[in-house]
Amino acid sequence: MAAKAEFPEPAFAQALYYVASGSEPIGRMAVDWALGPGNDLRQLALVYDWCQKLLGTRGDSLAAKIATALRKPLPPNAHVNLARAYAMAAIAISDEQPELAESTLRTIVESWWKTNVLAVLAQSQLPFQPADHLALFEMLHVIRDNLDVDLRETSAKFFTTLPIYHILAHYPAPFPAAENEYRIPLMPAHAEPDLRQAVFTRAAALSMVALDNNSQEMQFLQGWLIQDRYLMRGTYGIPYEFLWANPYQPGLSFHYLPNIYHDPITGRLIVRSTWEDDATWYYQAGGVIQLFHNGEIENLKEVGMKQPLLMGNTVLHPASLGMKFSFRSEDEPLRYYVVGLKPKTRYDLEIDDESLRDVDTDTGGVLDLRFAPRRVAGVLLRESPPPSQ
Repeated sequence: MAAKAEFPEPAFAQALYYVASGSEPIGRMAVDWALGPGNDLRQLALVYDWCQKLLGTRGDSLAAKIATALRKPLPPNAHVNLARAYAMAAIAISDEQPELAESTLRTIVESWWKTNVLAVLAQSQLPFQPADHLALFEMLHVIRDNLDVDLRETSAKFFTTLPIYHILAHYPAPFPAAENEYRIPLMPAHAEPDLRQAVFTRAAALSMVALDNNSQEMQFLQGWLIQDRYLMRGTYGIPYEFLWANPYQPGLSFHYLPNIYHDPITGRLIVRSTWEDDATWYYQAGGVIQLFHNGEIENLKEVGMKQPLLMGNTVLHPASLGMKFSFRSEDEPLRYYVVGLKPKTRYDLEIDDESLRDVDTDTGGVLDLRFAPRRVAGVLLRESPPPSQ
């Protein structure tokens, strides 16, 4: 790294370079930034932790600067970016300010986490978007590595499936930038791809694998990461690539991963037609409903789906097109998702030559139906009448 290189997060990049190479001139640049114009608490904490040998008598000044920021209480509903910064800063000055550090970390673990993660999950909602995952996992790393507390254990099911959701929450087609190709994460609003967010979501995936590389979900994630064409080479991404990537960690081919993600608890449904770059992709979660087809994003919440969508042996049928339809399954079982129904509602289901039965939609108004191979039949759905008193 040349001394004159301009990095979007300069102190992070320079402090990391110093740790890796021992280059004191670069390390002093990080220290000068931290003791001068620097006001990003996360980067201040990293400089204080990684550049201790260069701080000398100026270490007290930087510790005081960090402590001053921490004395401002963490807002109860703070974004995970700020909670991460507070956690990293508290760990960094825990020897110099043990009471302040303990108080800050206790607030994060015992109060902020319960309010902003566990309580949100209890309401069947998503506490984090894909763009938040880097901040989340940096915070999980620093808390587990220093306090031996793994916050994922408070909601094991959510965090077990998070790597798979993270993969599928990216559009199928890569974006060809000058330095490398990027996988673009979900964009709730139509806009030009934000390559900074693409950097963050790849860095998040790398940090997920670094936190836990033994589970099958993480091995699929590693298989998704190790393609050379996605290795970040730009000034924003390369420090994260250097920090988190492990090219020697074996991974499982994500082509063997099911291309459907359905979580009835939060109402998330993601379907890819294939794992190829030209796949059709459907996403429904947190009030966002999108279709990616032929390289274009369509916001279905605004325009609706005009016809059922066939994706391999999976059919997406919008309830707006009617509650009576027919199906034909070939040599494989047919999976049928009826979308756009009332959330958490009971319906009467009639299928030709089968008995009437009750079925329930999930939190997102999705009904998951399975049909045996080589069948042709009609289907009728009706909202069940309320139970008699």
